[in-house]
Amino acid sequence: MWLLNSSIGRKLIMSISGLFLILFLVFHLCMNIAAVFSGEAYNMVCELLGTNWYALVGTLVLAAGVVIHFVYAIMLTLQNRRARGNDRYALSVRPKGVEWASQNMFVLGLIVILFMILHFSQFWYHMMFAELAGNHAVEVGGSLIGTTNGAAFINYYFHESSLAALWTILYIVWYVALWFHLTHGFWSAIHTLGWNNNIWLSRWECISKWVATIICGLFAIITIIFYLKGVEVPTVVDVVEEVIESL
Repeated sequence: MWLLNSSIGRKLIMSISGLFLILFLVFHLCMNIAAVFSGEAYNMVCELLGTNWYALVGTLVLAAGVVIHFVYAIMLTLQNRRARGNDRYALSVRPKGVEWASQNMFVLGLIVILFMILHFSQFWYHMMFAELAGNHAVEVGGSLIGTTNGAAFINYYFHESSLAALWTILYIVWYVALWFHLTHGFWSAIHTLGWNNNIWLSRWECISKWVATIICGLFAIITIIFYLKGVEVPTVVDVVEEVIESL
């Protein structure tokens, strides 16, 4: 089947899966923006998702998208190396007009994947996975946190933990790698899908940089805000007081 065996077919699959993952980043970014303004609103989204069937289906689709994108990245990288043979050692200087990101997409992607594993171990593992395992609260940092209390996890890892500064720095490094990956990846995906011409070719390059900068820049700013002030979540006492005041 040409879609699986040909170079063009593999690039097409890479492009579609990559654009899908960008949409997920935008969704995740919107959740984080909500957390900045209201930890309660963020927790409401976490509760809405939880282990409901649509959240599980979305998680499986996301996992499939990541695996497909990564596997085809390996296939295309090996294919390009075989095609170039020993010539890949002949040049030590980057050719004019070739972006650094385009020559290091696999390494950048590997960094992104490794940090995704870190992110999942800190949040998804203690939230959706724990709930699927039958736990409604997990112990983190010596305290029990409900599996849908995403704001509390944010507070712990980025504001309260003794390693909060380290996590913040590592996440910013992740965003930098993601920025480089997106600046080339978004434009390359559009190019592969054929949505360009002589006029739009340079425009898509510019748009890709804006998309990457907005997504990664906002993620970085939000992470720094989490580190500096945390997320305010109403306690049980606060909720009771609000109910009494409303009576």
